[in-house]
Amino acid sequence: MSDVGSEDFDDDQGYLGEYEGDRNEAGERHGVGRAVLPNGDTYQGMYENGKRSGQGTYRFKNGARYIGEYYQNLKHGQGIFYYPDGSKYEGSWVDDQRQGHGLYTYPNQDTYEGEWVHHQRNGQGIYHYNDTGSRYMGTWVMGKMESAGEFIHLNHRYQGNFLNNNPSGPGKYVFEIGCEQHGEYLQVDQTASDEENGKHGKAPKSRSPYPGHGEGYFSIGASGEEVPQQLLECCCAVPLL
Repeated sequence: MSDVGSEDFDDDQGYLGEYEGDRNEAGERHGVGRAVLPNGDTYQGMYENGKRSGQGTYRFKNGARYIGEYYQNLKHGQGIFYYPDGSKYEGSWVDDQRQGHGLYTYPNQDTYEGEWVHHQRNGQGIYHYNDTGSRYMGTWVMGKMESAGEFIHLNHRYQGNFLNNNPSGPGKYVFEIGCEQHGEYLQVDQTASDEENGKHGKAPKSRSPYPGHGEGYFSIGASGEEVPQQLLECCCAVPLL
C-alpha cells in the first residue's frame, strides 16, 4: 500500500552525516539544528542529547515528508506524513507508528478518520468513498470491518454486523422512502458446495455487495427471500494497509 517502505528510512547511528546547529556541553546535538543524513534524507528541527526530540521536519529522499513531533528519534505525538504516492496521514503517532486518532487520505481521495493501532485501522472509525459518496461507520479490527457497523449510501443504508470486511449475520436495509428490510447475511462456500455434493443447483442471485470478498446473499425471514441486486449495489472494497 501507500506507505510500504516509506517509513524505514532513517540515519545510520554509526555515521551521523552532516550537521549544523546547537550542541550541549558533551558535544551532542541539542537544541535547534539541521542534519543531512548519509542516505540523503534531511532533518531540520529540535534535538535533545543527540536525538531528534520535539518538533521537526524530516524529508525522505524518495519524496516523502514528515512534519511533527519526535521523541528519541521516533515519530511520537502529533504529526503529518506525506507519502510519495500522494496519500497523507494526519494524527497521532506512537513509537514511529500510526496509533491513536488520525485521518488518512488515500491517493484516490478516499478517507478514513478514526482510531489506529500499529499502523492499522483499529477501533471506531469512518471510511468515506470519494467516487460514490458512500461511507462505512463502525468497528475495525486490525484493518478490517468487524462487529457492529453501518454502510451508508445515497438512498439507503445497511446496519448490522461485519466479519472480515463482509456483512455477516442479522441486519437490515433502511431505505430513504421509509421502509426497512430485515434479514440475515449468509456466506456461500462455492468451492465445496454443489460439485462435492453431486448437485448442480443454481447459485444465489444476490451476491455480496462488497466486491473482492466472500460470496454471500441476504435472506429475508423464514422464506429465505433474497434482496434484489439493484438494492444491494455498494462501493468498492476498502484497501488494506
